[in-house]
Amino acid sequence: MKADFDDIYDRPDPRAYYDRLGGLDYAVPHHGQRVFRKVLDALDVDTPTVVDLCCSYGINAALLKCDLTLDHLYDHYGGARVAGLATEELADEDRAFYETRRRRAAPRVIGVDTAASAVEYAVQVGLLDAGAAENMEQDDPSPELAQAVSEADLITVTGGIGYITDRSIDRLLDCTSSDHRPWFAALCLRTVDYGPVADTLARHGLVTEQLENTTFPQRRFADDGERDFALRALAEQGVDPTGKEEAGEYHVNVFLSRPSEDVATASIGTLLNGVSLADTTPPH
Repeated sequence: MKADFDDIYDRPDPRAYYDRLGGLDYAVPHHGQRVFRKVLDALDVDTPTVVDLCCSYGINAALLKCDLTLDHLYDHYGGARVAGLATEELADEDRAFYETRRRRAAPRVIGVDTAASAVEYAVQVGLLDAGAAENMEQDDPSPELAQAVSEADLITVTGGIGYITDRSIDRLLDCTSSDHRPWFAALCLRTVDYGPVADTLARHGLVTEQLENTTFPQRRFADDGERDFALRALAEQGVDPTGKEEAGEYHVNVFLSRPSEDVATASIGTLLNGVSLADTTPPH
């Protein structure tokens, strides 16, 4: 079965998160950074609002808002400088760390996750402009989250599809209108069927494209049991794991959903030109 990381997702600070996932060459935020920045460039909004689903400690926000790479984050949280700090001291350190590296054209990022401590930390250190610790698999978005989503230009998710389903996506997009429909960009594990999400997005007026002939590594399998789980899931979908999951790591597909008029203007391949040719070597 898939490895369980529940014990690191909701701690008071992110050090264990980066330590455990870094040890497995967790790389999907690195690839998300490349994809999402190109998508934001294509949106051409002065200060875009991004809603990041399954945001955890604001890792995607850090890579969108700051002049940082994923390796910088692994080095920062794994360094001796922060190892002995109390959580409050680390938060002070992080606030300055991120502020001094903030990009001039940084987007506004609202994070959504069921892990309340992780969301709170990301807000506290300035990575998230607002956060919502909500479970939309069970409940409709709060009025505050609904308002934020109604103003969103882009909704992002890296690897969270599967933890959340089309049910959450449907509830989110119910908060939007045809006058301001956000784009939806997702990096989704190949072991997860994206079809129900794409169908839900279509009901809300968004056309989904997949970046063809391109996948990116998410992380190494934690053990042989997880590898077997992934290979079975792929076999059930008729997906060939050769050179990817068979070689020992999860891979993700890239999807982008937009109104039909935007798709007609430029395909996903045109919009993400260069991403598939860029360095795909995972950090570490």
